[in-house]
Amino acid sequence: MRTLEEVQATLQIAKLKEEDLQNTIHCLSFGQNVSSADYCLMELDDTLCKHIEAGQSLVIRGDKDERAVLCSGDKTYDLKIADTSNLLLFVPGCRTPDQLTNSQDSSHVVHTQIWGFCNSYWELRKQRPKLKKLKKLLMENPYEGPALGGQEENTENRYTMQDLLERIQASEEEIKAHLETIHACQIDGYWRVLDFDYEMKLLGHVTQLVDSESWSFHKVPLEISLEELAPLEPKDMIKHCLNCYGRRFTENDEVFYALHEDKVCRGLALMLLQNAVKFNLREFQEVWQQSVPDGMSTRLDQLKSVALVDRTSNPETISLLRVEDLPEDTVERFNHLFTLREKWTEEDITPYIQDLCGEKQTTGALLTKYARSSTQNGIKVFNSRRPVAT
Repeated sequence: MRTLEEVQATLQIAKLKEEDLQNTIHCLSFGQNVSSADYCLMELDDTLCKHIEAGQSLVIRGDKDERAVLCSGDKTYDLKIADTSNLLLFVPGCRTPDQLTNSQDSSHVVHTQIWGFCNSYWELRKQRPKLKKLKKLLMENPYEGPALGGQEENTENRYTMQDLLERIQASEEEIKAHLETIHACQIDGYWRVLDFDYEMKLLGHVTQLVDSESWSFHKVPLEISLEELAPLEPKDMIKHCLNCYGRRFTENDEVFYALHEDKVCRGLALMLLQNAVKFNLREFQEVWQQSVPDGMSTRLDQLKSVALVDRTSNPETISLLRVEDLPEDTVERFNHLFTLREKWTEEDITPYIQDLCGEKQTTGALLTKYARSSTQNGIKVFNSRRPVAT
């Protein structure tokens, strides 16, 4: 171990003045069997530091064929290795200059042992959660309603929340929010997504009841609805349908639901479009308006991100195109969109790229990076920056 005299001699050789340095001098030495593979370093921002200091955990998620991500309780981060030209040393108990009290007037030596070293660290960058796989897993066994007499329910490919946390690259809060978005529900402890035809059957029961009872769709009584529809479907499913397509409120201790016009119109439009490659726009709008409850009005802007109108065809047409069916990767998404249509107006393409925006990023910035703009008949349009295979 070095003595203070040896340290002072080294300072003279290096032409350093002792009075310019801290009084506490750390002499470092490597412990036995120290290896760079013993530890990994991770750079955390203030939010994640406070998360760890509060006793919360961070989880690395991803299957063997996926790029790993780091998840907190409500956010997802991309993990990337950053190399550094400086050797990073792990020194337990080592204090930084601002932690030293300099209570001793004279220089003194502290002998400290290095526990490990590294020349790289994990860099974190907040990213969009990868949620497309969530619906894919749940669609392996969609819920089609209670099993009929004598039939056994399919119990394969069912997932608890813990199962989903182990398979989906997203935080628990992001997973829960997406489960709500795709109208999933818990049945016997497993998260299930409803078969689309069954979901529309439930919605049909509710809207027909509203029409037959001449209720306002802004005020649908829960208990009466459950009693009237109980012979047709389980009460839990009727209640789930009302939660998906309405807003719960209480008046004079009685529970009501206000059906959400846009959600109901959107769901019934999807039912009409799902089996047609293309639909004559004018005919579709007529049939669509006839299919919704009295008092509701259908509008094409209710179908943003789920259906695409072609104004260039004669007659004009509409077809199903759901953003959830498009690739999650940004480059792949743009390639797919430009395969479907060579030129897009900003109004048409925005609903299909909105979810790709990161923090403080706009769809305009994405279009600037991944598309080329031009003017066609006085309208600004966007096409691919590279040749697209058709």
